[in-house]
Amino acid sequence: MGLTLSKTRLFFVTDIHGSDRLFLKFVNAGKVYKANVLVLGGDITGKTVTPIFDQGGSWKAQYVGTWREVRSESELNDLERNIRDLGSYPYRTTQSEWEKLRQNEASMENVFVQVMTASIRRWVQIAEERLKPIGAKIIINTGNDDLPVVGDILAQSEYVVYPNEKIVLIDDKHEMPSASFSNMTPWRCPGDLSEEELLSKLEKTTSGLTDPKNSLFNFHCPPHDTQIDLAPRLDENLRPILTPGGEPDMGHAGSTSVRQMIEKLQPLAGLHGHIHESRGLSKIGRTPCFNPGSEYVTGVLRGLVLNLSDKKLDNYVFTEG
Repeated sequence: MGLTLSKTRLFFVTDIHGSDRLFLKFVNAGKVYKANVLVLGGDITGKTVTPIFDQGGSWKAQYVGTWREVRSESELNDLERNIRDLGSYPYRTTQSEWEKLRQNEASMENVFVQVMTASIRRWVQIAEERLKPIGAKIIINTGNDDLPVVGDILAQSEYVVYPNEKIVLIDDKHEMPSASFSNMTPWRCPGDLSEEELLSKLEKTTSGLTDPKNSLFNFHCPPHDTQIDLAPRLDENLRPILTPGGEPDMGHAGSTSVRQMIEKLQPLAGLHGHIHESRGLSKIGRTPCFNPGSEYVTGVLRGLVLNLSDKKLDNYVFTEG
C-alpha cells in the first residue's frame, strides 16, 4: 500500500556489494535525510569469502593484505565485523578444511551461498527493526551480480519490498518498474542478458504502467551512450586498456534496451547503478537519469535524494558519507 503524501522524499543507493558498513549507513539514512522511501538498486551481495583459521587457542585471517591473529571471542567478533564491513563474508574453519574446500568447486559454492544468504536475512531483519518504527518504506532489488536465491529471500519478507520485474507504488502518485538485469558483461554474471532478452523483460515490466511519465524507472543497468555508463575498456584478459597517458580508456557499457525504453516512455526519472565509476546525471529527452556511483571498498556510501510531488521532480541532491 502506498504512502499517502503530498510530497515524497526518496533516498537511492546501489552497488554496496555485501558491505555491512554501507548497508547500516543506508538504513540509518532514513532518519538522517528524512526520507519516506529508501531504495537499494541492486548488486547487494559480496563476491568473496574470507576464511578465519582456528589455530586452537587463537584465530587468524588475512585482512586488507595483512595476517591478523586474535585470541578472544570479542576480538574474533571484531575481526568478523571488519571483514563484513569490506563486503566479504567471514567463515570460521581450519586450514586443512579450507584446502579441501578449495579443491571442490561445488562445496566452495555451497559455503558461499550459506554465508551470503545468512547475511541477507540479517539485513532484512535490521531493516525492519530500524525502519518500520519510523514508517519508512524500503525497497531492495537485486542486480546482475546477485544470485537468484537473493531475490527469493527478499521476497519472503513481509516488510522489505522486492520489486524485480514488477511495478510497485512509491506513494499514492508514483509507480516504479524495476529490473535487476544488465546487458552482457565480460564476466557473464547471473543477471546478464542479451539486449533482445533485456528489451523483452523491460517491455513486459513497464506494460502495466498507468502513467509512465509520472513513474520512476529503477533499472540497474544505465542507458547506453550517456555520462553514467562510462567504464574502463578491457582487453581479452579482462585487464584495463590504457591511454597513451596511462589512464584507463573509458567506453560506453550501458544498455541500448534501457535507453530505448526511456526514450519511448519518458519517465519522471531513471535510477541506475551497475557502473561504479560513472556517478552523475544524464538527460534523455525530458528524463533525468541518475547513477550515484559506488565506493563500497572504501566504506563511503554514495547516494541520491529525490524530492517528488505529483508529476514533478522538485529537486535532487547527490550525497556522500
